[in-house]
Amino acid sequence: MNYTEVNVKIHPVEIGRDIMVAELAEIGYESFVETEKGIQAYIQSVDFHEKQLKTLPILRNKEFTVEFQITQIEEQNWNETWEKNFEPILVNNRCYVKAPFHPAIHAMEFSIEIEPKMSFGTGHHETTHLMIEKLLELDLTNKAVLDMGCGTGVLAILSVMKGAAPVMAIDIDEWAYQNTIENVTRNNTHLIQVLKGGAELLTSNQFNIVIANINRNILLNDLNKYAESLISGGEMLLSGFFSSDKEALSYEAQKYGMTIVDEQSKNDWTLLHLKKK
Repeated sequence: MNYTEVNVKIHPVEIGRDIMVAELAEIGYESFVETEKGIQAYIQSVDFHEKQLKTLPILRNKEFTVEFQITQIEEQNWNETWEKNFEPILVNNRCYVKAPFHPAIHAMEFSIEIEPKMSFGTGHHETTHLMIEKLLELDLTNKAVLDMGCGTGVLAILSVMKGAAPVMAIDIDEWAYQNTIENVTRNNTHLIQVLKGGAELLTSNQFNIVIANINRNILLNDLNKYAESLISGGEMLLSGFFSSDKEALSYEAQKYGMTIVDEQSKNDWTLLHLKKK
């Protein structure tokens, strides 16, 4: 699957960057990287329409000047970029996430080896880092866990390492689906059931914990299905959205009997820890 990168230069950048991210997220952009002069935004090429960029409300605001540079990102470029730039990460001195070409740290409590390819979820992004931190806090022993939008499978893998069972990992993207299967084997966490698809796959399964690290629009659309698959008293971890979207997601979650237990933020990204009544 190919992606399109839109490099946005915006002035003034401090306020304009957040507005631009919110508006691009509304039309399907999946991930964002802050730059000195703006952002780099990514969307699957099949969903990219240049005309949409010209209709963004911020372009009609005379307080901002905006420039776009559009680049097609071929599949094979992602691995090359990954190997050039990726450094292993250590979360709370307990969880070490590395690539196959990095040295191991022996006697680490949780060591996860990830070959990400094009999949999201290496631990470097703020939302994945927040999720790992929260999972490290929770007792997952014999808990049924669902990882929606699993990306590389890193969160599902950590869940199994912490004693969760059964664990289901779901992603709609073919690359993520195949990559999760590969990483499950790589980490000997074969208890994980990996499925390709979306929330329509959630039928009769019931979980103690639902993890969803996905973009704002998908979370808002599918929260009802996530809540239905959660047992009474079960917990839900939501991330993948900006702090400015917290209110909308909290309001939507409350519709389905969810209450906020905790929230954490990192560089304008937020994680919500919710519990079902």
